[in-house]
Amino acid sequence: MFKNLLGGMDKGQLKELIDTGAYLVDVRSPGEFASGSVKGAVNIPLERIDSQLSKFKGKKSIIVFCRSGNRSGQAKMILEQSGIQNVHNGGTWHNVASVAGN
Repeated sequence: MFKNLLGGMDKGQLKELIDTGAYLVDVRSPGEFASGSVKGAVNIPLERIDSQLSKFKGKKSIIVFCRSGNRSGQAKMILEQSGIQNVHNGGTWHNVASVAGN
């Protein structure tokens, strides 16, 4: 359960989603994002998710990630409660970057 909460996605599934064009969203602060992230990711901080829902609509799959997996878990919940489907918690940005080939 703890693994799922903090983004314990199977790396094979994560890679498949990335390879098929998943929308990569780093939910950390702009300062954290500027210090390094996943190539091709957009920065939508957790506290702005609600006001940026239009950016998520129509995406085939979405991977959210952060520093520890906690904020991305919250972002996933917010998006799903707002009717956005196919949201995956990628956990840490390092985890997603390692699979994305960064």
